[in-house]
Amino acid sequence: MSEAIELTDDALLRRMMAGDEEAFTLLYRRRHPSIFRFAMHMSGNVAVAEDVTQDVFMTLIRDPKRFDPARGSVAGFLLGVARNHLLKRWEQDRRAVPLADDADELGRTLAGNTRSGNGNGNTTGNGNGTIHSSHDLFTSLETVARVRQALRSLPENYREAVVLCDLEEMSYEEAAEALDCPVGTVRSRLHRARALLLEKLREAVVPRRAAVGL
Repeated sequence: MSEAIELTDDALLRRMMAGDEEAFTLLYRRRHPSIFRFAMHMSGNVAVAEDVTQDVFMTLIRDPKRFDPARGSVAGFLLGVARNHLLKRWEQDRRAVPLADDADELGRTLAGNTRSGNGNGNTTGNGNGTIHSSHDLFTSLETVARVRQALRSLPENYREAVVLCDLEEMSYEEAAEALDCPVGTVRSRLHRARALLLEKLREAVVPRRAAVGL
């Protein structure tokens, strides 16, 4: 078991394809959290996130050869599969999937994954000469609820970029693989998404300050 823990995702997948159940179990434990978080952030629904996560690994079991190491990482591939399953759900429903009413549950998910930096050196200016890092953007404001509402209001393609790059700390290249788009597209979406988020978060803060007489 200790030897398997040290293996890369690619190596674990090869072992899994050769019939090694332990390799699949380890790969599942390693990648399950990030896939669930992505599905949770995108759908706002625990049940949907659980179903999508299960569907991703069922897809991997049924057709592991779909993964092409020449195109990127196992992590990026699995997140791409998760995205496809979410898109199928939304196409079938034809309705926007609402965020869960359980703010505490979603808040815990968000709070548990707002880590500083994503390895891209990304920062966002606020127009006043102050630079906000990804960490500042998601932790400097007073409540997770405001972030949740602001994230909810973003168009799907912008939300995907924020979730992958800022919350999951993926590189531009990894995010581009998961979203099946050029790196430049990820950069532009993320830049626009951060600007929109910052604007919406400011709009939420101003009324509250006025209400308390600040």
